[in-house]
Amino acid sequence: MGKSEDERASVAAAQADRGESAVFVLGVRHHGPGSARSVVRALEAIGPDSVLIEGPPDADSLIPLAADPAMKPPVALLVYRADRPRSAAFYPFASFSPEWRAIVFALDRGISVRFMDSPFAVRGFDDESNEEPVDSEPADKSDHDDTNKSKESENQESFNSRRAPRVDPLQELALAAGYDDGEEWWEDVVEHRRDGADRFDSIVEAMAEIRSAFADRSDDPDERIREASMRQIIRSEQAEGRKRIVVVCGAWHAPALVPRAWPKAKDDAGLLKGLKKIKTAATWIPWTHGRLTRASGYGAGIASPGWYEHLWTVPDRVVDRWMTKTARLLRNEGLDASSASVIDAVRLADAIAALRGKASPGLGELVEATRAVFYFNNDIPLQLIHKKLIVGETIGGVPSSTPHAPLRDDFERLRKRLRLVASPDPTTRTLDLRDPNDLERSRLFHRLSLMEIEWAVLTYANTKGTFKEAWGLEWRPEFEIDLIEAGGWGSTIVDAATAKACDRADRVSDLPRLAELVDRTIVADLAAAIEPIIKRFENTAAVVGDVDQLMNALPPMANLARYGDVRGSNNHIIEHATDAMIARICINLPPACLALDDDAANTTFEAIVKADSAIRLINKPEHIHDWTDALFKIALAERTHRKVAGRCCRTLFDARAIEANEVERRMSLDVSATVEPDRAAAWIEGFFKGNGDLLYHDDALFAIVDDWLESISNDSFINLAPILRRTFADLDAPLRRNLGEKAKELGDSRRARGSRGEALKPTTAATIGRTEADLDRHEFDASRAALVAPLVARLLGLEYIGNDRNQEIKEEMKWKN
Repeated sequence: MGKSEDERASVAAAQADRGESAVFVLGVRHHGPGSARSVVRALEAIGPDSVLIEGPPDADSLIPLAADPAMKPPVALLVYRADRPRSAAFYPFASFSPEWRAIVFALDRGISVRFMDSPFAVRGFDDESNEEPVDSEPADKSDHDDTNKSKESENQESFNSRRAPRVDPLQELALAAGYDDGEEWWEDVVEHRRDGADRFDSIVEAMAEIRSAFADRSDDPDERIREASMRQIIRSEQAEGRKRIVVVCGAWHAPALVPRAWPKAKDDAGLLKGLKKIKTAATWIPWTHGRLTRASGYGAGIASPGWYEHLWTVPDRVVDRWMTKTARLLRNEGLDASSASVIDAVRLADAIAALRGKASPGLGELVEATRAVFYFNNDIPLQLIHKKLIVGETIGGVPSSTPHAPLRDDFERLRKRLRLVASPDPTTRTLDLRDPNDLERSRLFHRLSLMEIEWAVLTYANTKGTFKEAWGLEWRPEFEIDLIEAGGWGSTIVDAATAKACDRADRVSDLPRLAELVDRTIVADLAAAIEPIIKRFENTAAVVGDVDQLMNALPPMANLARYGDVRGSNNHIIEHATDAMIARICINLPPACLALDDDAANTTFEAIVKADSAIRLINKPEHIHDWTDALFKIALAERTHRKVAGRCCRTLFDARAIEANEVERRMSLDVSATVEPDRAAAWIEGFFKGNGDLLYHDDALFAIVDDWLESISNDSFINLAPILRRTFADLDAPLRRNLGEKAKELGDSRRARGSRGEALKPTTAATIGRTEADLDRHEFDASRAALVAPLVARLLGLEYIGNDRNQEIKEEMKWKN
C-alpha cells in the first residue's frame, strides 16, 4: 500500500530535521484527471521546495509564463533546432495534465520548478548536423584517451538508435488484474477516481516489477540516457540545498528515479558524456484537444480529452452533468433529446456499471446508454458526440508576451487585424475582392501559399468575374514550425514571401511554371518580386524553342489581366512579355505542326486549346488577327497532323472566322473515301472532340461523317473504332443518345429508299455510342444466339437444355443450374 499524505509529510519533516534531502517520485500518465488530483493532493501534503517536471530543460525559461492569466490550456511547448526548425518536438499540456497542475501549483506558491529530461539540444541531434560535440572541461585530462573517445561515440550512436517500447506496462498490469485493455484498467483504477487517493508508491512498485520481469524487452538506450539525465538534475537540486524535492514523471520512469535505485553518479555521467549538442529555441503555442488524441499520431495521446476535461472540471454528479451536456449538444444540432431521455440514460449507465462491477459509470457505459436511449443503436449521432464532446473542440491560447520569431509576430498581428481565426476545424471563407479587408485577406493567403504554409487553400476563383474567391481554412500546430522556418527568408510576411518567390524563380527553368509563379506573385501583391520574376520569365521565353511550352505558359499570363481593376495591380509590366510570347507563337506554330507523331500531336492539340482561350481572353485585335492567320496556315497545310488541322478548323469556325459551308467543304476533302481512314479519323477527332453539338445540329456535316463511315472497310472500321469512340466519349449521355437516334433514322430512311439495300452497317450509331435502350429495339436473332449458347453455358458452369437444332432456334432459351 502507498503512503498517505500525512505519512509523506511526516517523512519529509523528519528528513528535513536531519538535514537530509527527501525525493518524492510521483509516477503518472501524462494526461489524466485522476493523476492530476493525486499530484495536487501529494504536493499539498509534502510542501516541496523544488518541483521537477518531466520535460525539456531547454524550455525552463518559459515556465513562468504558465502563471499568466492569458495562458489557456491546451497549450504545447515547441522546442526546435535554431539552425533547422523542421527538426522540432512538441510537449503538450492540458488543464487536466498532472505536469501542468504541478507547474501551476509551484508558480502559485513561489516554489522552484524546472524541467528534467534529456535536453532537446541532445535529443534533437541527427546525422545531418555538422555540429561538434560540446563537452565540459573534464576533471581528469586522462579521460580523453582513445577508449573514452570510443565510449563517447558509442553513447551518441546508442542515443540515436531509438526504438519503440517493447512492452506495454499498462497492458501487462491490466491482464494481471483481469482486464483486457490497459487503458480501461488505468482509467478505472486511477483516472476515474475523484478522491485524489495517493497511489504513487504502488505505481512505483508495479512498474518496478514490470521492468524487472520484462528486462530483456524493455531495455532501450534512449531511455537509459533520459533517466540518467533526470537523475543528474535531481542531484543538482540536492547540491543546491533543496530538502523536499518532488519529481513528476511518466509512471514507467518512476522506479529508476527513486533514490534507493540510483546507480553511482559517475556511471550516469559516463552515459551522458560525449553527447553532441545543438543550439535550440523554444516557445509556447496553442494546442487543441484533437491533437491530444492517439488518432492524431501523438505517442502519449489519449482517447477522450473532452471527457477527461469534464472529469476535471465538474465538481460532482459527473454522469448527470455529462448526459445533460449531451442532450444540449443534440438539441443545438436540431436532434431530439428530451429530459426524460436524459434520466433514462443516466439510470441505464448506472445499471450497466453495476452489472460490470464498477463503482460508477465510465465513458464506455455512457456511450452505450446514449446509443440505446437516444437513438436506438444508431451510430450517426454518436459521431457528432464523439467529435464535439468526447474529443472536444477546445483550442488553447498563449499570452502576447510569449517569445516568438519576428515573422510569427507579424503573422499574428495581420491575423488579428484582419479578424481571422486560427481554428483547427475546417471552414470555408468566401472573399469579395472589391472589399478592402477581403482583398487584404486574399493577399495574405496568397503570400502564405507562396511560403508553402497551407493554412488557407484556394478552392474557388471565379474565371468570369474577378471579385470572388473561396478559401478552405484549417489551422494545424505544424504551421508554427513552418512560420519559424520561413523566418529565414525575412522578418515580415511580405519580406519572406518576396524572398521565397525570387528564390523559386531563380531555380525554375520551365516556362509554364514560371508563368504560374508570375501570376501568384502578382495576386499576392509582392511589388519587389514582380519585376525580377518578370525579367526572369522574359529571358527564359526568349530562348525557349518549344512552342508548346510557350502556349502552355500563356494562360497564367492572360489571367493576370482579370486582376487589374479589382486588385489594383498594374498590368502594363506584363504586357510586353505577353505580346512577345504571342508573336513568337503565331510565327513558329505553323511549321511546328508539320510531321508530328501522334503523341506530339496530342500535346500540341491541348496547347492550342489553352492558347486560344488565353488569346481571346486578352482580346487584342492584333493578337486575334495574327492567331487567326496562324490557324488558317495550319488547317490548310497538307503535312499538318490531321488531328491538329481538325482542331484549328473547329477553332476558326467557333470564332466565326469561316462559314459553315467552308467547314463542310474542308470536311468533305479531309473525310472522304479517297483519304486514308486513319487520317480522316484523326481530323474528325480534332474537330469534334469535346463538343459534338455541331454534329447533331448540322445535317450536312452529319451526312459527311455517315457517308465516310459507310465507305470504309470492316477491317479499317475495327481499327478506327477506338479513336472514334474516344472522340465522343466525353459528350453528354443525352447528346450521344440523340446522335445515335439520328444515325438510326438516317439508316432507316436509306433502307426505305433502297439506296443502300439491306447491307447497311449501323456504324455511325455504334461509333457514337447508342444506349442500351437503342440496342434493345433491335430484333433478337435466335439463330445467332443458339450458336454460342452452349459455350456460354459451359463457361458459366450451367447445363444448357435444348432439343433438336430447329427447337434451339425456335424456342426461348432455358437455363438450369
